[in-house]
Amino acid sequence: MAQKSSSTSTSTDDAIAEGASRDETALNLVNRFALWSGVAGLIPVPVIDVATVGGLQIQMVRRLSQIYDVDFSENRTKAVVASLVGSLIPATSGIGAASLLKAVPVLGTITAGFVMPALSAGATFAIGKAFIQHFASGGTLLDFNPPDYREFIRAQRDMWDSRRSGKSQSGEAASTAGSCAEVSTGPGSWPLPTA
Repeated sequence: MAQKSSSTSTSTDDAIAEGASRDETALNLVNRFALWSGVAGLIPVPVIDVATVGGLQIQMVRRLSQIYDVDFSENRTKAVVASLVGSLIPATSGIGAASLLKAVPVLGTITAGFVMPALSAGATFAIGKAFIQHFASGGTLLDFNPPDYREFIRAQRDMWDSRRSGKSQSGEAASTAGSCAEVSTGPGSWPLPTA
């Protein structure tokens, strides 16, 4: 009997370790795709940059679904990501405006070159974190409801903004803000979506 309970305890510990490793892998993936989305925001051609960021976001969700063993449907993912992005109207309209600003010769391209990468990376980060939370709680693409994640995405966007501002500070204040942002990205700090 004692051996059976110790093997059950070991398998539970392994499952917890696997879950933590899975969340860490997923967070690294989201950070990498956020970086690539920021780079895609530098594409100087209007609309092509937005399409590229959208493609990166869909690929990110595909990879997250592989990490969490969730069935992936490209058409369903496009619809879910579009709904999620639509619930972020202020941010997404900023991305569209920044993209169109690139059509203005010289000054528009320079200005959009500063704005578009930050908006693209922040939106991708927030979307990735929403899907990590959803998949980690056992959700699938079929039961993902974007309005349930509005507050969560706002919190992630604020965290992304604090990460950016934390990196731009100098001295000890910057290292403190950066470490706080790293601590707050752990699975235990994710706010739950409201119904």
